[in-house]
Amino acid sequence: MPKIKTKRAAAKRFKKTGNNKLKYHKQGKSHLLTHKNRKRKRNLRKPAIISDSMVKPLKRMLPGS
Repeated sequence: MPKIKTKRAAAKRFKKTGNNKLKYHKQGKSHLLTHKNRKRKRNLRKPAIISDSMVKPLKRMLPGS
C-alpha cells in the first residue's frame, strides 16, 4: 500500500503543539491595518488552536503529524 501524501498547503499553515493540538496564525494581519484598533491587532499576533470540529479533516491532510 502506498504512502499517504501530505497536503503541502496545510503543512505550511498548521503546526503541531506538544499536546498534539494544531495551531495556526490568524488571518487579517497583513494589510489595511490603519482602521483596525490596537487591541484587535494585538490579538491577531497570538496563534490560535484549531477547533475540535476541524481536527479530524486536518489530521487526514497531515498524516505525518
